[in-house]
Amino acid sequence: MEKKAKIIATLGPAIYSSTKLRQLVNLGVDAFRINFSHNTNGINKIVSKIRGIEKFTNKKISLIADLQGVKLRVGKIKEDSQKIHYNQKFIFDNKKNIGDHSRINFPYPYILKKLKKGNKILIDDGKFTFLVTSKKGLVVSTICKSQNCYLKSNKSIHIPNFDIAFNKLTTKDKKDIKTASKLGCNWIALSYLQNDKLIHETRKLIKKDMGIISKIENKHALKNIISIIKATDSIMIARGDLAIDIGHSEVPKVQLSLIKKCSQFSKSVIVATQMLESMIENNTATRAEINDIATAIFQGADAVMLSAEAAIGKFPSQAVSTMSETILSTEKYKRKHIEDFKNSIISNKDPVKSILLSVKDIAYNPDVKAIIVFSNSGKSAKLVSAMRPAAEILTISPNINISRQVSLLWGVKSINSRDANGWKDMISISKEIIKKLKFIKRNDFVIITAGLPFGKAGMTNMIRLYKVGA
Repeated sequence: MEKKAKIIATLGPAIYSSTKLRQLVNLGVDAFRINFSHNTNGINKIVSKIRGIEKFTNKKISLIADLQGVKLRVGKIKEDSQKIHYNQKFIFDNKKNIGDHSRINFPYPYILKKLKKGNKILIDDGKFTFLVTSKKGLVVSTICKSQNCYLKSNKSIHIPNFDIAFNKLTTKDKKDIKTASKLGCNWIALSYLQNDKLIHETRKLIKKDMGIISKIENKHALKNIISIIKATDSIMIARGDLAIDIGHSEVPKVQLSLIKKCSQFSKSVIVATQMLESMIENNTATRAEINDIATAIFQGADAVMLSAEAAIGKFPSQAVSTMSETILSTEKYKRKHIEDFKNSIISNKDPVKSILLSVKDIAYNPDVKAIIVFSNSGKSAKLVSAMRPAAEILTISPNINISRQVSLLWGVKSINSRDANGWKDMISISKEIIKKLKFIKRNDFVIITAGLPFGKAGMTNMIRLYKVGA
C-alpha cells in the first residue's frame, strides 16, 4: 500500500551521499527542498545524484527552491555556535566581522536605527529572546532573557510588532531564481510574502513548467490569503515564523482554516516546521510529534516537510520512516471512514473544473481502479488531486518537468510519456500503462481524462470510462 500524502526532505550535509539520498527516496521521500538561505555551493552535484536516483527508482522527484526573501538573519559567529548566558549583555551591530560570545552582526542598518529600548529581538525561530536596553548609533545593547541559549550562525531574526514592507523580490532572490532554473527545480517557494505581488513578479521570471509555493508565515499574508491562494500554485504553512507573528496558540486553527481554503480552491498545501524536531537528536519521535503529522493528514494536507531533521539531523532515515508509517496509518483510517473526509471544492463557474468534478463520485466506485490524467500543463492533475478520489491517480505528461512538479501532489503517480496525437493514440498509451500496473485487472474500470484538441494546455474537456479488456 502506497501513501497518498507526500514527504519533502530538506537537503543538507546529513543526506548528501548517494546512499543516503536513495535510502530516503525508498523510504518515502517525494521531493527535496533546497534552502537558498544557506550555502548552496556544490548543490548541482547533489541535484545530479537525485536525478540519477530518479532514473534508478523510476520515481519522479520534485525539487523545491526555497528563496530567502527578507527573512532576517544574524551573521556568522565563531565555531558556528556560542553560548550566551541568561541576563548576559549582548551586542547587535552592523560590523561585518565574525561574531563571538559578546556580539554578532545584524546586517540591517535601517532596522537598527528604528529599534528602541524595550523592543524584543527573537532569534532562531523565536527560541531565544534578547531585550533591548540601550542604543548608540548602529550598536544595540541587549540582555539575553533565555536559558540555555546557544546562538548559531545565520539564524532567523524576528521583532514582534515591527512591520517591514516586502513587496518586491530581493536581488538575491532574483539571482537564486536563475540558479534554480539552471538546476531544473520544479517549484519556487516564496518566503515572507505579504500579498500576491511577489507571486505575480515571480511568475514573469520563471519557466511555464515551474510552480510557485507561497509560504504563509506572517499576519499580513493571512489578511490577504484569498488573493494569495488564487494567484499561487501551492501554499506552505510555515509554522515557525507564523507562530512568532500571531502567537503559538493561534497556529492550530489557522492551519485547519488554510487547508480548508486551499481545498476549496483546488490548491495544494504543505505543512512544515518542527514536525519531528526531537529526531534531530533522538532516533524516536514523541507522541505529540506523531499526532502532529496525523493531524495534518486528517485535515487534508498534500505534503508534510522535514527541515533540520533531514538536513543536519542524526537520524534522517528514521525520521522519514516515522513520517511514512504515520501517514500510512492515518490514511488507512481515512479510507475506512471516507464519507467524513470528502473535500468540498468551489468550481467558481469554471467549466474545466466542473467537468473534472463530475469524475469524483465515479472514482469512489470500487470497480474504478485508476484515473489516468493526460496533462500538458499540470492543471488537470492538480484539480483531480484536489478531489481526493479513492481511485489511484496516474498523470501522463510529455514534459518531464511537469511530471516532476505534479509528483508533489496528493495521490499522484507521475508518468513521463510521449504526447497523444489523437483519440486512438491516447487509448493506446493508456493500455500500455495499464499492462504494467499489477493492481488493475481485466474487467476493472479506468477513468481517462484529456483535453481536445490534444497538446493544448488547460483545455481538459473529455472524460471516458474505459473497461479493461473490453
